[in-house]
Amino acid sequence: MEKLRLSKLMSERGLCSRREADEWISRGWVFVNGEQVKELGTKVFPDVKIEISEHAKREQARLVTVILNKPVGWVSAQPEKDYRPAIELLTVENYALTDIPRVKNPRALDNLAVAGRLDIDSQGLLIFTQDGRLAKQLIQPDSDIEKEYLVRVEGVRLKGEEHKKQLETLRGGVLELDGKRLKRAGAEWINDDQLRITLREGKKRQVRRMCELVGLRVTGLKRVRIGKLRLSDLPEGKWRFLEADESF
Repeated sequence: MEKLRLSKLMSERGLCSRREADEWISRGWVFVNGEQVKELGTKVFPDVKIEISEHAKREQARLVTVILNKPVGWVSAQPEKDYRPAIELLTVENYALTDIPRVKNPRALDNLAVAGRLDIDSQGLLIFTQDGRLAKQLIQPDSDIEKEYLVRVEGVRLKGEEHKKQLETLRGGVLELDGKRLKRAGAEWINDDQLRITLREGKKRQVRRMCELVGLRVTGLKRVRIGKLRLSDLPEGKWRFLEADESF
């Protein structure tokens, strides 16, 4: 049985991110089979018992996650030419609720990372988090967390049996992107020019490219749900904290 880096194993088990694991190890907050480990780079067998101290648990409990209703024209992560990153919208002025002192906490918005992209031409639910476990849960390739989109289209909406075939094609099982077969998706017409599409994966510009493959051009796209979390009535350009009783 081959040994693994302790920080990698902790991340794979969903205990924390690798960065957090290294920090906790250096502080002496990690115990392997009951023994304290403080040396970075320590390797262990995959079946060891790993425990973290109460200090680490309290640190983890303080990590925050932020929900933003991203407008069109803002990039999710790194700034691009002539466009600004959506994290710049996380200001006191754009906060959607009234507990302003929480926003002004010096640690409240430090070290936030985007967890799942939303392209520049799309709007809606975007997540930023300090919690490496949550980020991994949302973006890992084998994640089954659903993402729901309202999609406005123009183009050929087929009738009768061809209409059913168009929808079934969108729902997956036959479409390929980047040389790989897509997972099955949810797709239904809301009205003559709007679809509801639900995905369990997140390839680059996936909804737009799927629609193009069946003769539809996307003119508007809004993400309204990730897992159990809905955008609801959060105004465009506004943000709030994920509450303790909310989850994905």
